[in-house]
Amino acid sequence: MDTASASSARAGTSGDIWETAARAGFVVSGLLHLILGYVIVRIGLGSGGEADSSSALSRLRDAPAGPVILWGSALAFVALALWQLFDALRGSREAMDRAKAGGKFVLYASLAVSAASIAMGGGDSNGDQQASGIAATLMGAPGGPVIVGAIGLGILGGGVYHVVKGARKKFLDDLKPMPGKELGTGVKTVGTVGYIAKGIALGAVGVLFVIAAVTADPDQAKGIDGGIEALLGMPGGPVIVILIGVGFAAYGLYSFARARYARMHS
Repeated sequence: MDTASASSARAGTSGDIWETAARAGFVVSGLLHLILGYVIVRIGLGSGGEADSSSALSRLRDAPAGPVILWGSALAFVALALWQLFDALRGSREAMDRAKAGGKFVLYASLAVSAASIAMGGGDSNGDQQASGIAATLMGAPGGPVIVGAIGLGILGGGVYHVVKGARKKFLDDLKPMPGKELGTGVKTVGTVGYIAKGIALGAVGVLFVIAAVTADPDQAKGIDGGIEALLGMPGGPVIVILIGVGFAAYGLYSFARARYARMHS
């Protein structure tokens, strides 16, 4: 084998390793959403709990070989974050696609940091505390309420995007079925239900950020847990929350499917 062929083979092997690690990130994301779905259903049933990624990761820490699982999860999220960063930096992608990839990079990078922090015994603050802290910091800056309100509208827009993506099954564009085969009805169903449920939860978080901006009260800004609590207080709230919990679990199952069928190259 000549030098060029050897270099190509090494590059291909390295790419395969990173792709496998990135796909493992989808598996971990699926597991976290299953845990969140379980907790959210319990909240709907009146049993309480905290519905955020930090709490879900903490549950993994308490499992057998928990620290090992968390460190593995952190590495998988790092690989997935770097994959999204690569997509965001590619000049061949459309501006909107690059922006979405950049947002996903931030999301997965933060999950990697959270997993590593919890593996080392930290990470006790929940999503509501983090959201309120961010809002309080921004409120102290010039034009702070406007910035917080813009973030809230952005989150709300993200929620609408998730609902539309689920309802129109646009998530199928992220998947690449095996040659000569089509994706099963089950994958389409859990993807649809999962995206719509996540969208509703994100929409609630966005509304809370907007309320924090309008009232100039950073404590009104909440994470997913606070969004779920807000939905719980609505008429028929417990039923809505239980359905959202089922939806989060469905998204977890979709993430498992995505680990296998994700379109990693475009």
